[in-house]
Formats: sequence, C-alpha cells, structure tokens
Amino acid sequence: MKKIFVFLGVVLMTIGSAVRAQEVDSSAPLQKSSWGDAKKSEVIDYIPDVSLDMRGFYNHDFTTGTGLLNGDGLYLNIDGYISENFSYSFNHRLASTYYEDNSGFNGTNWLTLTYEVGDFSVTAGKDALFVGSFEYDAYDLDTYYEMNSTFYNMFDCWQWGLSAAWYPDESNSVLIQAALSPYRTEEEQNMFSYAAGWRSEYDFYESYWTVNMWEYEKGRFVKALNLGNRFHIGDFSCDLEYMTRASDLKNFFINDFTAIIAPSYNIGDWVRVFAKCGFERVREEAMFEDFDANLFYGAGVEFFPLKEDKDIRVHAAWTSNDFFGDILNVGLTWKMDLTRAAKHLFHISDK
Repeated sequence: MKKIFVFLGVVLMTIGSAVRAQEVDSSAPLQKSSWGDAKKSEVIDYIPDVSLDMRGFYNHDFTTGTGLLNGDGLYLNIDGYISENFSYSFNHRLASTYYEDNSGFNGTNWLTLTYEVGDFSVTAGKDALFVGSFEYDAYDLDTYYEMNSTFYNMFDCWQWGLSAAWYPDESNSVLIQAALSPYRTEEEQNMFSYAAGWRSEYDFYESYWTVNMWEYEKGRFVKALNLGNRFHIGDFSCDLEYMTRASDLKNFFINDFTAIIAPSYNIGDWVRVFAKCGFERVREEAMFEDFDANLFYGAGVEFFPLKEDKDIRVHAAWTSNDFFGDILNVGLTWKMDLTRAAKHLFHISDK
C-alpha cells in the first residue's frame, strides 16, 4: 500500500511539473482523432491526460449459489501530444482478474505513437486488432464478462503492428492494418494478421466493418467478415452485429459465426438501461475454441451519480449463457483523473 501512495505522489508531482513547464507551449492546432471524428480545438494541450481506472464487483452465481467479491482490474492510462502531428496513447494493467500474466508488455493493452497530417494518420506500436464489432472494440471495464461472446473473451486483440487511416470526410474512416497474429505460439512467433475496414459516424447510424485474415499456421489463414452496426433514435440506440469466420471459404457463413443484438436507452445524463442477446457457433479447430453453440443474453442498468461527467458508474447486470449459467453482477467503476488532481493541487486552471 505504501508503494502505491509513493507511486501516486510521484505521478502527481511529475504532472505538476509538466503543467508548469508546458503551459506556455499549448498553441498548435488539434488534429483529428484516430477515428477521424474531427474534434477540433484552437490549441493543443501538451499536458498528458493521466488516469487510473478501477472496477470492483460482487458476482453471484445462481447455479452454484455462491458469491464472489472482487475487482476486475486497475488500469493506468496516459494520453498526450508530442507535437502538432505526433500523439501517443498508453494503457497498462497494473492488476487484473481475467489475465493470467500481466508482467512486462503482457500487461500492456496498447502503447501507440500516431502521426497525423491532413486526412491521413499512421499508428505504430501495440494496439487492438481492427475487428468490425462494437462489442469487440469496447474497453475491458465497459463490458460484462458473462454477457460477452466467447469470441470477445478468448480472442486476444492486443498485438504489435502498424496501421493507417484515411478520413475522406468528417463522418468516414478507411482503415488498414498489419500486425502479429493472435494465433502465435511460443514455438512460432512470426505469424501475422491483416485487416481492412470502414468506420462511419452519423447522427442516426454508426458502422464498423472489417475484412480480416489471421494466420494460424505458416501460410494458412482464418478469413473473417465482421459487420458492426449501431443505430440511434433519440436516446435509444441498438447494435446489430454479425461476424463470420472460416479457414476454408467453402464453409463461410456456415460453421463459425457470432450474431448480436444489443439495445440501450439513456434516461437523461444519469441512467443507462441496456440489454444484449447473442448466439455463436464455433466448429473449426483453427478458431479460439471448439464448441458447438453458445446462447448468451442479459440486461442491466448503469447509474452515473456525477452529472457533469462519467467518472463514477454504478452498475447491476443479470446475465445468462451456456457456459456460466445465471449470474448477477453488481459493481462500481471509477476513474481517478490524476491530471485534474495535479491541476487542483498546483492551482492551475484549465484554459
């Protein structure tokens, strides 16, 4: 515990020094985000955004009648700009329940350097594989394990590689990526994956579509088509997703697929009510696991006590699936914004 407080103190002092040293340098125009959402500002703030994310929960298993009080993980996030065109992003698991090995870079979700100029960007480092699914794209602490597809829970997305994006307009992004394959083994490290995708964002509709090739043996690939769709009507939204995978194209759409419907409704800025239902089939040994079928579904509610932001979230979610049975999960997620704390500590106001 003493080491944690020392660590936080060092981080706060480092941020405070950066705040004072870099305050006069925040003058360059902000570029588009990595997804091309065209967020613009008159200045770039070179002060890094540093935060710690944590989620704790109580899990009750109705099948066995047992309960567990635990935490999902403690994650460190650092985001910032080096110059007008270079930005970086870092996310590391300081502690985690669902990952067996958090040592070294195994505990790093992403560590990227992005160069952006005009309507193009290039990103290098460890990053998520481009897989066209809003479920698969979600941050660990924003999902509920027993309500996820087995594909999400078992297919390792964090890989070293290189990606590029083109933003033809403010609503669309064209993506390509080459990275290490999630099927790599200790014996064969030099296997790769490739992706091409399209992502869009409109008032009523968002898309995230990709075609993928994941090498599972030298020169042999699993081919995948992933179609993520999100529809908005006022405060109501609904995800409709379909993903299909096959090592042999003759079996495309037949042996291995995941289909998901996930509606949600926002009640003001305080409450989000959501549900999810999915079905998946995995029959090829080349996939992440060989099983015939899995039906998963559930519903829940999220409450945000701080109206001005979403840094604190209380949730309750009931889920059911063919592997875990019926589960009730009640928990609390919070974000410790260390940059904001340092600004208050050193009496620096946002401009």
